[in-house]
Amino acid sequence: MITIKTHLERMFDHVHWANLRILAALQASDGKPDKAVRLFAHILGAENVWLTRMNGEDGGSFPIWPEADLAECGRMAEANRAGYARLFERLNESDLSEATTYRNTKGDVFQTVLADILTHVSMHGSYHRGQVNALLRAEGFEPANTDYITFVR
Repeated sequence: MITIKTHLERMFDHVHWANLRILAALQASDGKPDKAVRLFAHILGAENVWLTRMNGEDGGSFPIWPEADLAECGRMAEANRAGYARLFERLNESDLSEATTYRNTKGDVFQTVLADILTHVSMHGSYHRGQVNALLRAEGFEPANTDYITFVR
């Protein structure tokens, strides 16, 4: 039986795999177009902010749109991978149904169920990785296949 926790852990294995494929595609393009690198840094910045929030910390000290080159993006991707692995290690199945309280970038307070936040983070990254791929293709570079079905095969 696949639990929600197992499914979400698998989704975050995909997140990391997809981030590494995007990083490789951007490296092959020598970091062009610049907007694609900026979007990729945003994916990684948002992953970090949400991780910080889910750990009960103030995510306001981390930028959602960080200025980062590809080397920094690689470091961010690895740090996020390690951070989400630690998060999943401490969570049990029932924790995923619990709401966590956090402040958004405007300072507004919200409560959201952890499973919903984790789903959001995964889907947010997929959305923006699609944009990165479109920018790469428009500039004549090969986009990365980051489809979940490719990952699970």
